[in-house]
Amino acid sequence: MDRNQAIGFGLIAVLLLAYSFFFSGTEKQAEQQQAVQEKARVEQVQSIAVAEDDSLAQARRASALGAFGAAATGEASTVTLENQNMVVTFNTKGGQVEEVLLKNYKTYTDQPLYLFDKESSETDVAFSTKDGKTVKLSDLYFTPTDVRTVTTGETPGKSIAFRANVGNGQFIEQVYTLYDESFSMGYELDFKGLDNELSGNAVTFTWNDRLKQLERDLTQNRAKSTINFATVEDGYDYLSISEDKETLTVEEPLKWVANKQNFFTAGIIANNQFTGAKLTSSVDPADTTVVKALSSEVLIPTKDVLSGAADFTFYFGPNDYKILKHFGNDFDKNLDLGWGIFSYVNKWIIIPAFDFLENYIGNYGIIIILLVLYIKTILLPLTYKSYTSMAKMKVLKPEIDAIKERNDGDMQKTQMETMKLYNEMGVNPLSGCIPMLLQIPILFAMFNFFPNSIELRQEAFLWADDLSTYDVFARLPFTIPFYGSHVSMFTLLMTASTILYTWSNNQINSQMQGPMKFYSYLMPVIFMFVLNSFPAGLSFYYFVSNMVTFGQQAIIRKFVDEGKVRAKLEANKDKIKEKKKSGGPSFTERMQEAMRQAAEKEQQKRNKAKK
Repeated sequence: MDRNQAIGFGLIAVLLLAYSFFFSGTEKQAEQQQAVQEKARVEQVQSIAVAEDDSLAQARRASALGAFGAAATGEASTVTLENQNMVVTFNTKGGQVEEVLLKNYKTYTDQPLYLFDKESSETDVAFSTKDGKTVKLSDLYFTPTDVRTVTTGETPGKSIAFRANVGNGQFIEQVYTLYDESFSMGYELDFKGLDNELSGNAVTFTWNDRLKQLERDLTQNRAKSTINFATVEDGYDYLSISEDKETLTVEEPLKWVANKQNFFTAGIIANNQFTGAKLTSSVDPADTTVVKALSSEVLIPTKDVLSGAADFTFYFGPNDYKILKHFGNDFDKNLDLGWGIFSYVNKWIIIPAFDFLENYIGNYGIIIILLVLYIKTILLPLTYKSYTSMAKMKVLKPEIDAIKERNDGDMQKTQMETMKLYNEMGVNPLSGCIPMLLQIPILFAMFNFFPNSIELRQEAFLWADDLSTYDVFARLPFTIPFYGSHVSMFTLLMTASTILYTWSNNQINSQMQGPMKFYSYLMPVIFMFVLNSFPAGLSFYYFVSNMVTFGQQAIIRKFVDEGKVRAKLEANKDKIKEKKKSGGPSFTERMQEAMRQAAEKEQQKRNKAKK
């Protein structure tokens, strides 16, 4: 290589290095810019394709809906109505309720409480056309009007209408009215001028609801969740609480259908009536994200939607007796207050007293204590009667023990002679039981009141975070059969106080002997297992009730002199002898005679068996 060639190669190398240094960055930027442009072009093409697909789908849907195709195109949006209690969101695609938020309540995890959730709840209306098509309102787009203020009677509210124009002056209109301070919402459905388009006797209102867990105790949630309904003729009814799928077809007119949970209900009430319904409830025990799946297909008379008479009321709110009772038609039975006399005790005695105390006291533990004092004051005459009856038995205990010893295990003779003694002394052995029986309706009414009282929901007292469910004083690292994996302190206190109360009664009641005495102590232990997962408010009520009763008996004992009781019985003995001369047999004598005859028949059977 000569000198000139070497200089040439050197200049070429310098130029290559300079080019790389000054122009490589520009090329990279150009490549990046080209990539961005390419990506934007692809996204634009995809967007156009999606838009074309969407418009194509709408066009196909419009074609499939026949005369209703004019309302099958549009854009979905949401509109809300709001009052002091709730926010209701509607979707213009279908014109149906999308969400219902209860403003004054929270879930057990302190999250906003949506009683109707767009992710798990939906309603729709389906109808048949004369050309054989099935159309749903969710296939149509509705245009909302402006929210306007309305007044019915003295109740102001807000109203909004959704209209889907079909053409030629024909349209479907849905009107919703939400009144102030209310959990109910009016709903009107009107098919204007569509008489020649619809076929069949009914349109179908569907309501599907996959209930989300609102309370801590999932087991209790499921046990309290079902579909309730009321027929025009027979009134309130319900799907049974079951872990299996249940389907019920109602072929008679109904007034309302409701998805009922622990403390809340979502339902629809017909101002006229529904013509029938198909109701389904199912649960998957393994799926803890869903409490229950509820589905209702309710038939609305076609003549009502064509004449503008399809008028309904939605209810989205708490199971509060004061609110529910105003709807009539047994709608208040969405709050389970028990059956028969137990329901009346709750309605006429417990709820009025509880509401009165609630107006003045904010602590629900103190309200329960005062409620116990109120009930125990009403029952004090019965408690006194029961105690004096047991005191009479106690002073006769020496004679009764002598009878038992004399008959040496012969129960029939012992009972006959004991009844004779009672008759001579003027003692009615049932007089101590009757006062206790009269208290049973109140005792059992509480089993329905506390587990269903929304007033106690999420109300704390002492170590209990929520009086409407069980209190957790301690967690166990294992599960005890029939008891659970937690320790409820209120249940333990109730059990201990019941044993104390039982022991106190057994010191007075001479009839409580042998196996009966053992079972009287066993029952509180059994109830400890049963009530460990019941609401803390119920266990606390029974604990306070036991302690108050124990205190009442201690006071009564001071006023009941057993010596005077014995003297009175001796005086009765003389009076009864005089009465026998002029009067017929007493109740105790009739019982004694019946027992004697029974003993004779038994002896005759034994004699025949020996032969």
